[in-house]
Amino acid sequence: MPVINVEDLTDKDKALMEVNQLKTEVKLERWLTSKCCEEIKEYIQARVEEDTLVKGISEEKNPFKEKGGCVIC
Repeated sequence: MPVINVEDLTDKDKALMEVNQLKTEVKLERWLTSKCCEEIKEYIQARVEEDTLVKGISEEKNPFKEKGGCVIC
């Protein structure tokens, strides 16, 4: 998708872009925030065992684990 510099557009082009965006947005199904939050909470809780942010990374799968020590003689 090409990059459009909005500053180079005419007022008519800007208005047309805004109208097209609003037409797209009006077609979207809207949900209550409370319903969305509840679904997100359930999704997270169902996958908590797989979540590395909660569980941590196992030592054998940790790509950042130090491979070996440096010995200076």
